[in-house]
Amino acid sequence: MDATDALRQYAESKAAKLSKYYDSIQSVEVILDIEADQPTVEILATARHRNTFVATHRDEDMHACIDQCLHKIIEQIRRHKDKVRHRQGQPHSVTLQKAQEQATAAEEPPDRSGKGGANPLH
Repeated sequence: MDATDALRQYAESKAAKLSKYYDSIQSVEVILDIEADQPTVEILATARHRNTFVATHRDEDMHACIDQCLHKIIEQIRRHKDKVRHRQGQPHSVTLQKAQEQATAAEEPPDRSGKGGANPLH
């Protein structure tokens, strides 16, 4: 399909916004096609470390297809970033602080007032 200049500029401007969500994106390919008399858009975004994000959408309006594909790609990027952040664990300062809190809790003497808990001898 031959895309008009306005449609090409619209797709390029939308695809350029992906770097705002993930700065490791190296290339973005937008494929505009018409299948069974319906516009179809496929977006392939390639990032560092062999990460590839793919989205396809079919709708009556080509602009709506582009918008929906970008929404799908942004969701994939968000999930990927969450997964990577979760895999990295907590910062060292947080881990050190929790270890110190546990050490001070272990050093405190137990409550010997006789008012707490069940006493197995009585």
